Amino acid sequence: MSFQALALPEPLLRVLTEQGYQSPTPVQLQTIPLILAGKDVLAGAQTGTGKTAAFTLPLLQQLLNAPKVLTAGQVRVLVLTPTRELAQQVHDSVLTYSRYLSIKTAVFYGGVSIRPQYDAAEQGLDILVATPGRLIDHLHQQTVDLSQLEVLVLDEADRMLDMGFVVDIKRIMAKLPAQRQTLLFSATYSKEIKQLADELLNSPIQVEVAIANATADRVSQNVYLVDRHRKRELISHLIGARNWQQVLIFVRTKHGADRLAKQLQKDGLSTAAIHGDKAQGARQRALDDFKQAKVRILVATDIAARGLDISELPYVVNYDLPQVAEDYVHRIGRTGRAGLSGEAVTLVGPEELWALQDIEKLIQQVLPTQIMPGYEHNPHFKAPTEPQAHKPGQRNSGRHDGPAKRQAPGKLKAKLRAKALGKS
Repeated sequence: MSFQALALPEPLLRVLTEQGYQSPTPVQLQTIPLILAGKDVLAGAQTGTGKTAAFTLPLLQQLLNAPKVLTAGQVRVLVLTPTRELAQQVHDSVLTYSRYLSIKTAVFYGGVSIRPQYDAAEQGLDILVATPGRLIDHLHQQTVDLSQLEVLVLDEADRMLDMGFVVDIKRIMAKLPAQRQTLLFSATYSKEIKQLADELLNSPIQVEVAIANATADRVSQNVYLVDRHRKRELISHLIGARNWQQVLIFVRTKHGADRLAKQLQKDGLSTAAIHGDKAQGARQRALDDFKQAKVRILVATDIAARGLDISELPYVVNYDLPQVAEDYVHRIGRTGRAGLSGEAVTLVGPEELWALQDIEKLIQQVLPTQIMPGYEHNPHFKAPTEPQAHKPGQRNSGRHDGPAKRQAPGKLKAKLRAKALGKS
C-alpha cells in the first residue's frame, strides 16, 4: 500500500516523496487511520519502525484541516518524550514533515536557556515537543497553557516510567482537559504501562506491530564471558582486531562512561562520552562527531542514549548489562535499522549471569555465548567490594546504577563453566 492510499494531503505526500519514503511501515499503516478517526491509541512498536511518522503525519493533517488562531501560551498538540535527544529528534521530524505547512512548533527541554522557549510559547504553538521536567518549569511560570490541548502523545512511555517521571506526568495530566485524544507509544509492555494506559486513555485501540520485547531479526547477538576488570581490554581488542569503525557502547553510570572513554582514548581509539551530567551542547557535539565519523566510539548511559538516531550504525556493545532487562531490547535496537543488519555484543562478568538470564527469559531465546582465548575467567582475582544497590527483578528510576548481585565464588565458577560449554 502507498501513502496515497492513507488519504494524506498533498503537502505531506510531497515531503514523503522528497524523503524517499515509498510505502508506510506496519505501524504507520495501522496507526494513521486510527489517529485520523480521533481514536485513542496504545501502540507497541520497537525503535526503528517509523513510529514518529506514525503519529506526526496524521496530527499534521488534523491541524491542517482545522486551523486556529492561537493565543499566547496555547498548545494544541503536546508530545512528551523522556530525553532531550529524543525530543530534538521528534521535533526535527515535525519540522521535516511540516515543511509545506504553516505550523508553529517548538521543542522544550532542560540544559539550555529557557528564554527562547518563553518567546516561542508567547506566539502559541500548534505542536510542542517537550521533556516532562522542562514543561513543568513552564507550567509553574504560566508561560504555557494546556487547558485547550487537543492531542497528547506519550512517546517512549516505558522509558519515562523507568526514569521516574510518573509523578511529573500526572502533574501535567492535571492541567489537561478531560476531552482530548491521547496516544501512547511504548517499545515494551509492562504492568505499569498498562496501568498508565488505563488511567490516561479512553477506550484505546491497541496496535502491536511486533512481538512484545522481541529483538530485531537483522541484529546478530553475541555474548562474551569475561571478568569485569578485563572488559575494557577485551572490547579494545575486538574493535581493533575486527576494524570496527562506528561503535556505540552502553555503560551503567555517568562516571563509568567518562572513565571508559578516557581508557579507550589511551588505547588509541577516538572516543566521546555522553550522559546526563554533560551540557546539552557537549552532548550534541559528541553525537555529531560520532555521526560524522570524527570519533570512532560513543560511550553512553541509557538515559542519554534513548532517542539517538544514528543511521547505518553497525555495532552496539553492552559493556555493562542494563538494570532492567527490557532496556536490552532498546539498546540493541539502535542497530539493524531501516532494513540494514547490525551486530550486538554483550560482555558478561560472572557476577552478571543472573542479569543475562533475565534478558534471555524476556526475549525468549538463549544467546550464543563464548570465551575469547586469553580472556578466560580467573577465579583467584578478587575485585574491590561495592555496596549492593540493585537486586534481580527490581526496577528503579534509572537515575543511578548499582553493581549486579554477587554470588558465592563456587557457584560463579560452576555457572561460568556451564555457560561456556552451552549447558545452561
